[in-house]
Amino acid sequence: MFKKEYLHPNEGFSQVVVIETEETKTLHISGQIGEGDDLESQTIATFKNLETLLKESNSSFQDVVKMTTYIVNFNPEVDLPIFRKVRKDFLGAENYPASTLVGVTVLGNRNWLIEIEATAVIDKNKNTD
Repeated sequence: MFKKEYLHPNEGFSQVVVIETEETKTLHISGQIGEGDDLESQTIATFKNLETLLKESNSSFQDVVKMTTYIVNFNPEVDLPIFRKVRKDFLGAENYPASTLVGVTVLGNRNWLIEIEATAVIDKNKNTD
């Protein structure tokens, strides 16, 4: 048996869907975007938005097991170093989650350059001393 909770519902979706069992809490976080004039500033804002949603659910990037990233007009030589630097600033240098990066032509708004969705799993029985 599990419990399902919808956080920050919007028109047609929720920002987070929480699935809770006796042992775990799984967060399915909808694609997050960020404001800014370029890919770096939008990527930083996007990771901050993810971090805020994780913290609201008593979680952190350490609990993230899967991320999917969409970057508009992706140029690996230019965009990948920017993305990796910002990701490292938020996630550290090791134990990265499973990850997919997809280049796309457009997102839900033409001003968005990046969107990241994530799944986190929290062990409810871990020692929290």
